[in-house]
Amino acid sequence: MEPLYVPAGHMSARQAADTLGITLGGVRQLVARGQLARAGGSPRQPWYDTDDVLAILATRVAA
Repeated sequence: MEPLYVPAGHMSARQAADTLGITLGGVRQLVARGQLARAGGSPRQPWYDTDDVLAILATRVAA
């Protein structure tokens, strides 16, 4: 279920997962490893900074 509101410059967990081509569990793993930080939302519907997600995507594409 998508959050009702995600502020500009942020992504929901689902959007981040889709952008990175991973599952929601993969997003949780990135957070647990300290590679991605929550930028707001709630514990059940976090938001992530779009620039942070795109930076991870860029390192994956470059590798």
